[in-house]
Amino acid sequence: MELFGITGTEYIGYLASLMVLLSFTMKNITTLRLVNISGCILFIIYGFLMPSIRIGLPIIIANAAIMCVNIYYLIKIKKS
Repeated sequence: MELFGITGTEYIGYLASLMVLLSFTMKNITTLRLVNISGCILFIIYGFLMPSIRIGLPIIIANAAIMCVNIYYLIKIKKS
């Protein structure tokens, strides 16, 4: 599926980038982490949609790790 010459996979990548960018504008750390997690999830999906796992795996691994860090600190915030 293409719209304006951009594939659905590329749109997911652009949306993921936008979410990560938006997370850096947040003043509230909880909101920042939640928005960043949504960007990570989109990047993980994007990684799986790459033509081969060899291309997508670094994207998947990096964003899964970042998402785990965000979840860890959200849990830490909730406990305190």
